[in-house]
Amino acid sequence: MWARSALSFHVDWQPPGARHLDECRVRAHSLPHMESYPQPALVQAPSTLLRAAGLALGLLLTLLATLAGLLIAPGWGSAAVVLLYLPPVLVTARYAGLWPSLLLALVATLAFNFFFTQPYHTLRIASPGDLVTVAALFLVAVVTSQLTSAMRTQASLAAANAARNATIAGLARRLLPCTDREAVARVVVTDLARLFACNVVFAASADEPEVLAALPPGLALAANDRAALAATLAQGQPAGRGLQRVSQADWQFHPVIGQGRIHAALGLARPDGKPPIAESQRELLGNLLDQAALALERARLEAEASAAIAGRERDRMRAVLLASIGEDVKPRLLAIQAGARALRRNPADRDAASAVAAEAARLQHYVDNLVDLSPGSDQEPIVCGPLAIDLFRHTVTRAGEPVHLTPKEFAVLAELARHRGRVLTHRHLLRAVWGPAHEEHVDYLRVAVRALRQKLEVDPATPVLILNEPAVGYRLAATESGDSGGG
Repeated sequence: MWARSALSFHVDWQPPGARHLDECRVRAHSLPHMESYPQPALVQAPSTLLRAAGLALGLLLTLLATLAGLLIAPGWGSAAVVLLYLPPVLVTARYAGLWPSLLLALVATLAFNFFFTQPYHTLRIASPGDLVTVAALFLVAVVTSQLTSAMRTQASLAAANAARNATIAGLARRLLPCTDREAVARVVVTDLARLFACNVVFAASADEPEVLAALPPGLALAANDRAALAATLAQGQPAGRGLQRVSQADWQFHPVIGQGRIHAALGLARPDGKPPIAESQRELLGNLLDQAALALERARLEAEASAAIAGRERDRMRAVLLASIGEDVKPRLLAIQAGARALRRNPADRDAASAVAAEAARLQHYVDNLVDLSPGSDQEPIVCGPLAIDLFRHTVTRAGEPVHLTPKEFAVLAELARHRGRVLTHRHLLRAVWGPAHEEHVDYLRVAVRALRQKLEVDPATPVLILNEPAVGYRLAATESGDSGGG
């Protein structure tokens, strides 16, 4: 497990035979602190040293079992000695693996034959009963060693899976508060630089690739590296060092894909020039990139929702301003027109009064046109399958029958209806309905959606109107007929 303390290193690297990884030297830098979580373990066979130690321990236990058998055999017989040879086999299988334990099973069988079957101190067996005993000991030892080795392998697999899941969950937890792609890029770069012990760059998909974050900061990509980056962003396939596409590059790039869209690309490179990711680590990297794609998709939806809210606020403000023009300016124009009509009665001021009246009429025409531009409130109900949602009158009907909703339930449904067909994130709905102080209280939203489905869906267990986007949010089905599809 990586320590919480910051790591500092100095890199002056130029791969043998060619290009710089950076156009400039990377000087000492420190990685930011991050939450510690387990390093993903790989399922590996025991090392040679561990095998030797386990086998030596097994041989020592076999020797002790033989000595103990020599002590108890005169009183209890050789049958009781058989069980003494099984613990050494179990210990060897646990610490050294299958093949050393099979070897020890053979050694234990020969030791039992040599010391406890007639004729003693030879490997010959005179009694058929002793032959059956020796054969049974060997078979039991073999089966025991295989079972123990299988249990050891399963335990290693479980530990590796637990560590990998903890790593993925740790990244997902750190990405949850990120509301823009720059924040997502910083978290991903920091975590993966620690996890894989390599340099990392995160670039966005655009007409011209834009580096959003890099560790160490200020990395400059060579021409071949930029070609590999562009290929990854364009084709959605890994490219770079150790791969078939643009293999001459120093960096290895992997696409960040979510919802069928190439959001970004992640570049990895080791200072020693070796491939940054081993084959056994590709699955873990893919899982981490999926979390990054989910965070980028969530940030995109947040940005769209914020833009929609800002647009709605602008429309509301414009409506208020235009209404103010109609209420405040128009009466004064009418007063000017009345004064102009009074002046016309005086022949000396008739021309001036006519000019004032004409200008007032022109201004009134302009004001009327501005007021007509006010969007006002959409008083037409929003139809979604059997539902009719009237935002103006705060009513909901299903198949023509009124449905009673609590204020919070109606507010959630109204927000979904205003953005029908679009996914609204949990944070957006909580902010719009409960306020900014409750953006993290997802349980509030789940309770309200569950109640809405109970009241509006034909089968709440398989909703077709209010659809869930896992780990992102909810959307109202974009349909005006009753044949909406599930999701």
